[in-house]
Amino acid sequence: MSIGLRPFWTTFAGGSDSLKCGIQDIRRPISYLHPFPATFTHFQPTMGVAVIETPPPLRKPVLQDAIEKADVLIEAMGWIRQFRDKITVIKLGGSVMEDPEALRHLLLDIVFMETVGMRPIVVHGGGAAISRAMSEANIEPCFIQGRRYTDNNTLKIVERVLAGEINESLAARIEAYGGRAMPLNFNGINNNVLFGERLQLMDNAGQPVDLGAVGHVTRVDRLALDNLTYAGQVPVIPSMCETEDNTAGGGERLNVNADTAATAVAQAVGAEKLVFLSDVNGVRTDKEDAKSLIHSLTATAARQLIADGRIESGMIPKVEACLETLSKGVHKVHIIDGRLRHSLLLEIYTNQGVGTELVADETKP
Repeated sequence: MSIGLRPFWTTFAGGSDSLKCGIQDIRRPISYLHPFPATFTHFQPTMGVAVIETPPPLRKPVLQDAIEKADVLIEAMGWIRQFRDKITVIKLGGSVMEDPEALRHLLLDIVFMETVGMRPIVVHGGGAAISRAMSEANIEPCFIQGRRYTDNNTLKIVERVLAGEINESLAARIEAYGGRAMPLNFNGINNNVLFGERLQLMDNAGQPVDLGAVGHVTRVDRLALDNLTYAGQVPVIPSMCETEDNTAGGGERLNVNADTAATAVAQAVGAEKLVFLSDVNGVRTDKEDAKSLIHSLTATAARQLIADGRIESGMIPKVEACLETLSKGVHKVHIIDGRLRHSLLLEIYTNQGVGTELVADETKP
Protein backbone atom coordinates (compact mmCIF):
# COMPACT_ATOMS: atom_id res chain seq x y z
CA MET A 1 0.00 0.00 0.00
CA SER A 2 3.05 2.33 -0.03
CA ILE A 3 2.80 2.91 -3.78
CA GLY A 4 0.16 5.62 -3.63
CA LEU A 5 -2.88 3.43 -2.86
CA ARG A 6 -4.86 3.21 0.35
CA PRO A 7 -7.76 0.98 1.41
CA PHE A 8 -11.00 2.58 2.53
CA TRP A 9 -14.57 1.62 3.52
CA THR A 10 -17.80 3.09 2.23
CA THR A 11 -21.48 2.14 2.02
CA PHE A 12 -23.92 1.55 -0.81
CA ALA A 13 -25.94 4.51 -2.00
CA GLY A 14 -29.42 4.68 -0.58
CA GLY A 15 -28.49 4.08 3.04
CA SER A 16 -27.72 0.34 2.85
CA ASP A 17 -25.89 -1.00 5.86
CA SER A 18 -23.86 -3.34 3.62
CA LEU A 19 -20.19 -2.38 3.43
CA LYS A 20 -17.96 -2.02 0.41
CA CYS A 21 -14.23 -2.31 0.42
CA GLY A 22 -12.33 -0.14 -2.04
CA ILE A 23 -8.79 0.67 -3.16
CA GLN A 24 -8.23 4.30 -4.05
CA ASP A 25 -5.30 5.64 -6.06
CA ILE A 26 -4.43 8.89 -4.23
CA ARG A 27 -2.62 10.16 -7.34
CA ARG A 28 -5.97 10.31 -9.19
CA PRO A 29 -9.50 11.23 -8.04
CA ILE A 30 -10.96 8.01 -9.49
CA SER A 31 -12.03 5.25 -7.08
CA TYR A 32 -12.41 1.55 -7.78
CA LEU A 33 -14.97 -0.06 -5.51
CA HIS A 34 -15.87 -3.69 -5.13
CA PRO A 35 -18.60 -5.32 -3.03
CA PHE A 36 -17.48 -6.76 0.29
CA PRO A 37 -16.32 -9.45 0.97
CA ALA A 38 -13.53 -9.61 -1.59
CA THR A 39 -10.00 -10.97 -1.63
CA PHE A 40 -7.04 -8.65 -2.38
CA THR A 41 -4.61 -10.84 -4.35
CA HIS A 42 -1.92 -8.64 -5.85
CA PHE A 43 -1.04 -5.17 -7.05
CA GLN A 44 0.11 -4.23 -10.55
CA PRO A 45 2.34 -1.16 -10.11
CA THR A 46 2.65 -0.47 -13.84
CA MET A 47 -1.12 -0.09 -14.19
CA GLY A 48 -1.72 1.54 -10.80
CA VAL A 49 -4.66 -0.73 -10.03
CA ALA A 50 -5.39 -3.42 -7.50
CA VAL A 51 -6.59 -6.79 -8.75
CA ILE A 52 -9.43 -8.13 -6.61
CA GLU A 53 -11.02 -11.57 -6.91
CA THR A 54 -14.67 -11.86 -5.91
CA PRO A 55 -16.37 -15.06 -4.70
CA PRO A 56 -19.39 -16.10 -6.82
CA PRO A 57 -22.60 -14.48 -5.57
CA LEU A 58 -24.63 -16.64 -3.20
CA ARG A 59 -28.46 -16.69 -3.11
CA LYS A 60 -29.41 -15.08 0.13
CA PRO A 61 -31.83 -16.96 2.43
CA VAL A 62 -34.11 -13.92 2.46
CA LEU A 63 -34.47 -14.05 -1.31
CA GLN A 64 -35.11 -17.79 -1.25
CA ASP A 65 -37.82 -17.30 1.38
CA ALA A 66 -39.46 -14.66 -0.83
CA ILE A 67 -39.41 -17.01 -3.83
CA GLU A 68 -41.01 -19.80 -1.79
CA LYS A 69 -43.73 -17.41 -0.61
CA ALA A 70 -44.41 -16.45 -4.22
CA ASP A 71 -44.72 -20.16 -5.10
CA VAL A 72 -47.31 -20.57 -2.32
CA LEU A 73 -49.32 -17.65 -3.72
CA ILE A 74 -49.26 -19.17 -7.19
CA GLU A 75 -50.48 -22.49 -5.76
CA ALA A 76 -53.25 -20.68 -3.89
CA MET A 77 -54.34 -18.69 -6.95
CA GLY A 78 -56.23 -21.58 -8.54
CA TRP A 79 -58.13 -22.30 -5.34
CA ILE A 80 -58.86 -18.60 -4.79
CA ARG A 81 -60.40 -18.36 -8.26
CA GLN A 82 -62.37 -21.59 -7.77
CA PHE A 83 -63.91 -20.52 -4.47
CA ARG A 84 -64.52 -16.87 -5.29
CA ASP A 85 -68.08 -15.87 -4.26
CA LYS A 86 -68.62 -19.30 -2.67
CA ILE A 87 -69.89 -19.65 0.91
CA THR A 88 -67.85 -21.48 3.54
CA VAL A 89 -69.41 -22.10 6.96
CA ILE A 90 -66.87 -22.37 9.77
CA LYS A 91 -67.80 -23.88 13.09
CA LEU A 92 -65.75 -22.43 15.96
CA GLY A 93 -65.77 -24.12 19.32
CA GLY A 94 -64.00 -26.47 21.68
CA SER A 95 -60.44 -25.92 22.85
CA VAL A 96 -59.77 -23.46 20.01
CA MET A 97 -61.98 -20.92 21.77
CA GLU A 98 -59.81 -21.29 24.89
CA ASP A 99 -56.50 -20.72 23.08
CA PRO A 100 -56.07 -16.98 22.36
CA GLU A 101 -53.20 -17.46 19.90
CA ALA A 102 -54.93 -20.23 17.93
CA LEU A 103 -58.13 -18.20 17.82
CA ARG A 104 -56.23 -15.14 16.59
CA HIS A 105 -54.77 -17.06 13.65
CA LEU A 106 -58.17 -18.53 12.76
CA LEU A 107 -59.81 -15.12 12.74
CA LEU A 108 -56.99 -13.77 10.58
CA ASP A 109 -57.60 -16.67 8.18
CA ILE A 110 -61.28 -15.71 8.03
CA VAL A 111 -60.37 -12.09 7.23
CA PHE A 112 -58.07 -13.34 4.46
CA MET A 113 -60.83 -15.53 3.02
CA GLU A 114 -63.23 -12.59 2.84
CA THR A 115 -60.52 -10.34 1.38
CA VAL A 116 -59.85 -12.68 -1.57
CA GLY A 117 -63.53 -13.04 -2.43
CA MET A 118 -64.87 -15.96 -0.41
CA ARG A 119 -68.00 -15.53 1.70
CA PRO A 120 -67.28 -16.99 5.15
CA ILE A 121 -69.97 -17.47 7.80
CA VAL A 122 -68.98 -18.20 11.40
CA VAL A 123 -71.10 -20.33 13.73
CA HIS A 124 -69.71 -20.64 17.25
CA GLY A 125 -70.25 -22.36 20.55
CA GLY A 126 -68.74 -21.49 23.91
CA GLY A 127 -69.22 -24.41 26.25
CA ALA A 128 -66.16 -23.86 28.42
CA ALA A 129 -66.97 -20.19 29.01
CA ILE A 130 -70.58 -21.08 29.85
CA SER A 131 -69.44 -23.70 32.36
CA ARG A 132 -67.13 -21.17 34.02
CA ALA A 133 -69.96 -18.65 34.33
CA MET A 134 -72.23 -21.32 35.79
CA SER A 135 -69.57 -22.24 38.34
CA GLU A 136 -69.27 -18.59 39.35
CA ALA A 137 -73.06 -18.58 39.86
CA ASN A 138 -72.84 -21.82 41.88
CA ILE A 139 -74.85 -23.74 39.29
CA GLU A 140 -73.74 -27.31 38.62
CA PRO A 141 -73.72 -28.19 34.88
CA CYS A 142 -75.77 -31.23 33.92
CA PHE A 143 -75.49 -33.06 30.61
CA ILE A 144 -78.08 -35.47 29.22
CA GLN A 145 -77.22 -37.46 26.10
CA GLY A 146 -74.47 -34.97 25.33
CA ARG A 147 -76.73 -31.92 25.65
CA ARG A 148 -76.48 -29.33 28.41
CA TYR A 149 -79.66 -29.36 30.50
CA THR A 150 -80.87 -25.76 30.27
CA ASP A 151 -83.21 -24.45 32.94
CA ASN A 152 -84.17 -20.78 33.21
CA ASN A 153 -81.10 -19.76 35.21
CA THR A 154 -78.78 -21.65 32.86
CA LEU A 155 -80.51 -20.11 29.84
CA LYS A 156 -79.84 -16.60 31.15
CA ILE A 157 -76.14 -17.43 31.46
CA VAL A 158 -76.03 -19.05 28.00
CA GLU A 159 -77.65 -16.01 26.41
CA ARG A 160 -75.39 -13.54 28.24
CA VAL A 161 -72.13 -15.41 27.62
CA LEU A 162 -72.72 -17.10 24.26
CA ALA A 163 -75.01 -14.71 22.42
CA GLY A 164 -73.61 -11.65 24.17
CA GLU A 165 -69.99 -11.62 25.30
CA ILE A 166 -68.49 -14.23 22.97
CA ASN A 167 -70.51 -13.28 19.90
CA GLU A 168 -69.78 -9.56 20.20
CA SER A 169 -66.10 -10.23 20.98
CA LEU A 170 -65.54 -12.43 17.91
CA ALA A 171 -67.10 -9.85 15.60
CA ALA A 172 -65.07 -7.06 17.18
CA ARG A 173 -61.82 -9.00 16.78
CA ILE A 174 -62.51 -9.71 13.10
CA GLU A 175 -62.99 -5.97 12.59
CA ALA A 176 -59.81 -5.22 14.55
CA TYR A 177 -57.89 -7.49 12.15
CA GLY A 178 -59.13 -5.54 9.14
CA GLY A 179 -62.31 -7.41 8.25
CA ARG A 180 -65.97 -6.51 8.49
CA ALA A 181 -68.28 -8.56 10.69
CA MET A 182 -71.84 -8.55 11.95
CA PRO A 183 -72.78 -10.18 15.29
CA LEU A 184 -76.21 -11.79 14.97
CA ASN A 185 -77.82 -12.10 18.39
CA PHE A 186 -80.66 -10.95 20.64
CA ASN A 187 -78.89 -7.95 22.20
CA GLY A 188 -80.36 -4.52 21.51
CA ILE A 189 -81.98 -4.89 18.10
CA ASN A 190 -82.84 -8.55 17.65
CA ASN A 191 -81.12 -9.64 14.44
CA ASN A 192 -81.20 -13.38 15.12
CA VAL A 193 -81.19 -15.60 12.01
CA LEU A 194 -81.78 -19.07 13.54
CA PHE A 195 -85.32 -20.28 14.32
CA GLY A 196 -86.38 -23.61 15.74
CA GLU A 197 -88.24 -25.61 18.31
CA ARG A 198 -87.56 -27.61 21.45
CA LEU A 199 -85.56 -30.78 20.90
CA GLN A 200 -87.33 -34.01 21.78
CA LEU A 201 -85.16 -37.00 22.70
CA MET A 202 -86.16 -40.41 24.02
CA ASP A 203 -84.46 -42.51 26.68
CA ASN A 204 -83.77 -46.25 26.41
CA ALA A 205 -87.30 -47.00 27.59
CA GLY A 206 -88.78 -44.87 24.84
CA GLN A 207 -89.83 -42.12 27.22
CA PRO A 208 -89.29 -38.40 26.41
CA VAL A 209 -86.26 -36.79 28.02
CA ASP A 210 -86.55 -33.35 29.59
CA LEU A 211 -83.66 -31.18 28.33
CA GLY A 212 -85.16 -27.83 29.31
CA ALA A 213 -84.65 -24.97 26.86
CA VAL A 214 -82.65 -26.98 24.32
CA GLY A 215 -83.65 -26.74 20.69
CA HIS A 216 -82.78 -27.57 17.11
CA VAL A 217 -82.86 -25.33 14.07
CA THR A 218 -85.80 -25.63 11.67
CA ARG A 219 -85.33 -22.43 9.66
CA VAL A 220 -82.43 -20.13 8.76
CA ASP A 221 -82.91 -16.58 7.52
CA ARG A 222 -80.95 -17.09 4.32
CA LEU A 223 -81.84 -13.70 2.85
CA ALA A 224 -80.21 -11.88 5.76
CA LEU A 225 -77.06 -14.00 5.46
CA ASP A 226 -76.86 -13.52 1.68
CA ASN A 227 -77.21 -9.75 2.04
CA LEU A 228 -74.42 -9.62 4.60
CA THR A 229 -71.97 -11.82 2.71
CA TYR A 230 -72.56 -10.06 -0.62
CA ALA A 231 -71.84 -6.78 1.19
CA GLY A 232 -68.46 -8.15 2.31
CA GLN A 233 -69.43 -8.74 5.94
CA VAL A 234 -68.79 -11.90 7.93
CA PRO A 235 -71.93 -13.07 9.78
CA VAL A 236 -71.07 -14.30 13.30
CA ILE A 237 -73.82 -16.57 14.65
CA PRO A 238 -74.12 -17.95 18.20
CA SER A 239 -75.50 -21.47 18.60
CA MET A 240 -78.89 -20.35 19.88
CA CYS A 241 -82.24 -20.21 18.14
CA GLU A 242 -85.63 -18.67 18.74
CA THR A 243 -89.07 -20.20 18.31
CA GLU A 244 -91.26 -18.71 15.60
CA ASP A 245 -93.45 -16.06 17.21
CA ASN A 246 -94.96 -12.95 15.67
CA THR A 247 -95.41 -11.14 18.98
CA ALA A 248 -93.35 -8.05 19.74
CA GLY A 249 -91.29 -9.83 22.38
CA GLY A 250 -90.24 -12.63 20.01
CA GLY A 251 -90.27 -16.33 20.70
CA GLU A 252 -88.64 -18.54 23.30
CA ARG A 253 -84.86 -18.66 23.15
CA LEU A 254 -83.23 -22.07 23.02
CA ASN A 255 -79.72 -23.46 23.48
CA VAL A 256 -78.51 -25.38 20.39
CA ASN A 257 -75.59 -27.74 19.80
CA ALA A 258 -73.03 -25.77 17.77
CA ASP A 259 -72.28 -28.62 15.34
CA THR A 260 -75.94 -29.05 14.43
CA ALA A 261 -76.41 -25.26 14.16
CA ALA A 262 -73.48 -25.00 11.73
CA THR A 263 -74.85 -27.91 9.73
CA ALA A 264 -78.27 -26.25 9.48
CA VAL A 265 -76.71 -22.98 8.28
CA ALA A 266 -74.54 -24.75 5.67
CA GLN A 267 -77.54 -26.62 4.30
CA ALA A 268 -79.77 -23.53 4.21
CA VAL A 269 -77.31 -21.31 2.32
CA GLY A 270 -76.08 -24.04 -0.06
CA ALA A 271 -72.51 -23.74 1.22
CA GLU A 272 -69.58 -24.90 -0.87
CA LYS A 273 -67.82 -26.02 2.30
CA LEU A 274 -68.50 -26.67 5.96
CA VAL A 275 -65.40 -26.72 8.17
CA PHE A 276 -65.40 -28.32 11.62
CA LEU A 277 -62.50 -27.35 13.85
CA SER A 278 -61.37 -30.25 15.99
CA ASP A 279 -58.62 -31.16 18.45
CA VAL A 280 -57.21 -33.73 16.00
CA ASN A 281 -55.98 -33.25 12.46
CA GLY A 282 -58.86 -35.15 10.86
CA VAL A 283 -59.98 -38.71 10.29
CA ARG A 284 -57.25 -41.24 11.12
CA THR A 285 -57.09 -44.99 10.72
CA ASP A 286 -55.05 -45.00 13.95
CA LYS A 287 -56.07 -42.32 16.43
CA GLU A 288 -52.62 -42.38 18.06
CA ASP A 289 -50.76 -41.87 14.78
CA ALA A 290 -51.06 -38.45 13.15
CA LYS A 291 -49.43 -39.88 10.00
CA SER A 292 -52.42 -42.17 9.48
CA LEU A 293 -54.49 -39.12 8.48
CA ILE A 294 -56.84 -39.68 5.53
CA HIS A 295 -56.75 -36.52 3.41
CA SER A 296 -59.83 -37.21 1.28
CA LEU A 297 -62.83 -39.51 1.66
CA THR A 298 -65.93 -40.09 -0.39
CA ALA A 299 -69.17 -40.75 1.46
CA THR A 300 -69.10 -44.42 0.43
CA ALA A 301 -65.49 -44.87 1.55
CA ALA A 302 -66.24 -43.22 4.91
CA ARG A 303 -69.19 -45.56 5.54
CA GLN A 304 -67.01 -48.54 4.67
CA LEU A 305 -64.29 -47.45 7.11
CA ILE A 306 -66.88 -47.11 9.86
CA ALA A 307 -68.28 -50.57 9.08
CA ASP A 308 -64.76 -52.05 9.12
CA GLY A 309 -64.00 -50.43 12.46
CA ARG A 310 -61.05 -48.52 11.00
CA ILE A 311 -62.33 -45.10 12.16
CA GLU A 312 -61.91 -44.73 15.92
CA SER A 313 -65.12 -44.54 17.92
CA GLY A 314 -64.78 -40.93 19.10
CA MET A 315 -64.66 -39.67 15.51
CA ILE A 316 -67.65 -41.71 14.26
CA PRO A 317 -70.43 -39.26 15.37
CA LYS A 318 -68.67 -36.32 13.70
CA VAL A 319 -68.12 -38.30 10.48
CA GLU A 320 -71.77 -39.40 10.46
CA ALA A 321 -72.84 -35.76 10.90
CA CYS A 322 -70.61 -34.85 7.95
CA LEU A 323 -72.21 -37.56 5.82
CA GLU A 324 -75.68 -36.27 6.67
CA THR A 325 -74.58 -32.77 5.69
CA LEU A 326 -73.26 -34.02 2.33
CA SER A 327 -76.55 -35.77 1.68
CA LYS A 328 -78.37 -32.45 1.98
CA GLY A 329 -76.46 -30.56 -0.68
CA VAL A 330 -73.26 -29.22 0.93
CA HIS A 331 -70.44 -30.00 -1.51
CA LYS A 332 -67.54 -30.65 0.88
CA VAL A 333 -67.04 -31.03 4.62
CA HIS A 334 -63.65 -30.60 6.26
CA ILE A 335 -62.39 -31.73 9.67
CA ILE A 336 -59.18 -29.96 10.70
CA ASP A 337 -57.12 -29.27 13.80
CA GLY A 338 -58.00 -25.71 14.75
CA ARG A 339 -54.94 -25.44 16.98
CA LEU A 340 -52.61 -25.60 13.97
CA ARG A 341 -51.47 -22.14 12.91
CA HIS A 342 -53.39 -20.96 9.82
CA SER A 343 -55.05 -24.37 9.47
CA LEU A 344 -58.00 -22.87 7.56
CA LEU A 345 -55.80 -21.37 4.85
CA LEU A 346 -53.65 -24.49 4.60
CA GLU A 347 -56.72 -26.70 4.19
CA ILE A 348 -58.53 -24.55 1.63
CA TYR A 349 -55.76 -22.95 -0.42
CA THR A 350 -53.13 -25.70 -0.73
CA ASN A 351 -53.18 -28.80 -2.91
CA GLN A 352 -52.85 -31.39 -0.15
CA GLY A 353 -54.46 -29.65 2.80
CA VAL A 354 -53.88 -30.44 6.46
CA GLY A 355 -57.08 -32.23 7.47
CA THR A 356 -59.71 -34.59 6.09
CA GLU A 357 -62.00 -33.58 3.24
CA LEU A 358 -65.25 -35.52 2.88
CA VAL A 359 -67.02 -35.27 -0.47
CA ALA A 360 -70.28 -36.62 -1.79
CA ASP A 361 -70.22 -39.60 -4.14
CA GLU A 362 -70.22 -38.70 -7.79
CA THR A 363 -73.66 -39.10 -9.33
CA LYS A 364 -73.76 -41.11 -12.51
CA PRO A 365 -75.46 -39.47 -15.50
